Amino acid sequence: MDPTGDVTASPRPQTTIPVRQALWGLSLAGAIIAAWVFMHIGFVFFAPLDPIVLALAPVIILLQSWLSVGLFIISHDAIHGSLAPGRPAFNRAMGRLCMTLYAGFDFDRMAAAHHRHHRSPGTAADPDFSVDSPDRPLPWFGAFFRRYFGWRPFLTVNAVVFTYWLVLGANPVNIVLFYGVPALLSAGQLFYFGTFLPHRHERQGFADHHRARSVRSPYMLSLVTCYHFGGYHHEHHLFPHEPWWRLPQRGGWERDRRKRTGP
Repeated sequence: MDPTGDVTASPRPQTTIPVRQALWGLSLAGAIIAAWVFMHIGFVFFAPLDPIVLALAPVIILLQSWLSVGLFIISHDAIHGSLAPGRPAFNRAMGRLCMTLYAGFDFDRMAAAHHRHHRSPGTAADPDFSVDSPDRPLPWFGAFFRRYFGWRPFLTVNAVVFTYWLVLGANPVNIVLFYGVPALLSAGQLFYFGTFLPHRHERQGFADHHRARSVRSPYMLSLVTCYHFGGYHHEHHLFPHEPWWRLPQRGGWERDRRKRTGP
């Protein structure tokens, strides 16, 4: 397999500058990881459950959910080699770190499944897809969750919870509010905006064999829902080597190309 993780025939555009891409991508990744760790430790271990914290809890939980999605997105870019182009060992190390922080997932297993998704999107061979429920989010999500949340993440999450509670003395209410709830919300967020909406079956078919659509929305909404993987999902399948933060730019290039040459 191509070490960049590019599983389509689309060539890498000449405008991509690997060093600049790596510096910018790693800076964003570092900011997301640092913010997640800061909020996770701060609110699980040190936040008092006073009226102010409880009033702000919905905002805190939503922000933590978004940062948790960010951990998964960093791992996703590492799978495709776009986090640090030309550095496969570093990509794997970062991907494993973020998958572990997210929920103890096996990065290599997730990478293999994701490459299968790109090879056969929206088919029975696609591990992300539900042939039985291609237009129903709840049964599809149930199958999706059961497929990926196996024994390893189950044991990891439970080990973390009991260590926080029984060894480190964290308040179990804090653990539920600021670890459990954001983790579950982020799983739903990733599925709904990054898988279901782009790949669900609708009366209007798909543009090509990628069986993916871009759910256009304003820039900030695209960012906060799924780091542009909903708003520019078709572009991701066309150009999987592009990191998440370049997808809106790639979307603009693709629209300009279609205006010049047609679909």
